[in-house]
Amino acid sequence: MSWRPQYRSSKFRNVYGKVANREHCFDGIPITKNVHDNHFCAVNARFLAIVTESAGGGSFLVIPLEQTGRIEPNYPKVCGHQGNVLDIKWNPFIDNIIASCSEDTSVRIWEIPEGGLKRNMTEAILELYGHSRRVGLVEWHPTTNNILFSAGYDYKVLIWNLDIGEPVKMIDCHTDVILCMSFNTDGSLLSTTCKDKKLRVIEPRSGRVLQEASCKNHRVNRVVFLGNMKRLLTTGVSRWNTRQIALWDQEDLAMPLIEEEIDGLSGLLFPFYDADTHMLYLAGKGDGNIRYYEIGSEKPYLSYLMEFRSPAPQKGLGVMPKHGLDVSACEVFRFYKLVTLKGLIEPISMIVPRRSESYQEDIYPMTPGTEPALTPDEWLGGINRDPVLMSLKEGYKKSPKVVFKAPIKEKKSVVVNGIDLLENVPPRTENELLRMFFRQQDEIRRLKEELSQKDIRIRQLQLELKNLRNNPKNN
Repeated sequence: MSWRPQYRSSKFRNVYGKVANREHCFDGIPITKNVHDNHFCAVNARFLAIVTESAGGGSFLVIPLEQTGRIEPNYPKVCGHQGNVLDIKWNPFIDNIIASCSEDTSVRIWEIPEGGLKRNMTEAILELYGHSRRVGLVEWHPTTNNILFSAGYDYKVLIWNLDIGEPVKMIDCHTDVILCMSFNTDGSLLSTTCKDKKLRVIEPRSGRVLQEASCKNHRVNRVVFLGNMKRLLTTGVSRWNTRQIALWDQEDLAMPLIEEEIDGLSGLLFPFYDADTHMLYLAGKGDGNIRYYEIGSEKPYLSYLMEFRSPAPQKGLGVMPKHGLDVSACEVFRFYKLVTLKGLIEPISMIVPRRSESYQEDIYPMTPGTEPALTPDEWLGGINRDPVLMSLKEGYKKSPKVVFKAPIKEKKSVVVNGIDLLENVPPRTENELLRMFFRQQDEIRRLKEELSQKDIRIRQLQLELKNLRNNPKNN
């Protein structure tokens, strides 16, 4: 019997990347030069947010998607943070609410007005303090409204209930800086990668570590849950310093199911997973390539499809939610690529080539929509629920059901697990640290002068006492 090669049939084998025309790009944006390994970009169906370079404190731009072309240098910014902004994320259920975190140790919630910003915004509707060091990551819960996760350089993950504006849980199982957080579909599990070279699967409400992998041969950087497949995918570096991906069973992290080397470049690999098409995208920081694969439930698990190539290196990538895609063009994914050297944000559409102009139900199944499945109290009470699904056939319609109401905060202390997180909070920025240092130096100088004056007074009194004793008239 003659050997024949095995050919895989896939509806996504011809997916290609299409770069938007220059007039549909966003130009003239002073993209941040911060070297923190984040995307510095967040997109939803209405707005594009980009962290920008700024003097004194941190800021980001919020631009309506239809306002393409060149952005004026004096365009209004969100600029309330005292330190560099490190991460921004849109609320998945309220499309004008965005969360940001910063080197000033705070997490802030901003409400963007209809039509975008008309002037600089400095006042957040909610300021959240609980971390003792800078905050590097924020993530919204995928099915619950007003639950936000933040990870700081104090090695802690705080869970915030924005209905009351306070942290309600603290996950304190990491021994180094947390690099990445990812949720499974219903938000009942949280996976993290950490600088201590460990991959963890955590039950977020209790903070209990369900699975833990010590990755010695595969130093993990990023992790993503692969939908409902009970699989995790990590990107990292092999022992030979080549970029590598690994696939894991979420219920057994003893050994990866597969490990695959990608290339010898040094930039970080950002993974993006589309649960509707089972496609995985790998984008390298510092290069212009985006590889894409199809994920299967059986071996070989990972099937290479194609690669999008571009000479312009990317600093980060924003991803459009499914309900913001152009279904008439058979668009299944859209990136917003940050090109720092050109000050350019470039949309890249991943398109399935189809001749028919009718709605393609096979590539657009029911997808998570803009309606939350749970309230914060329900989720904190132990209830898990899958996302509320929507069809893309009728196109995106804004749902006015969910409205954000900022709580009135009077409480000064923040107590989680019996610990007051705001007790002896250190300075939040380098400028605050310097101001505190100079204040303390002035105080030390003042106390030294006071001590010196008291020493002189003591010596004077001693001399007067001695004179009184030696005076014969007193005898």
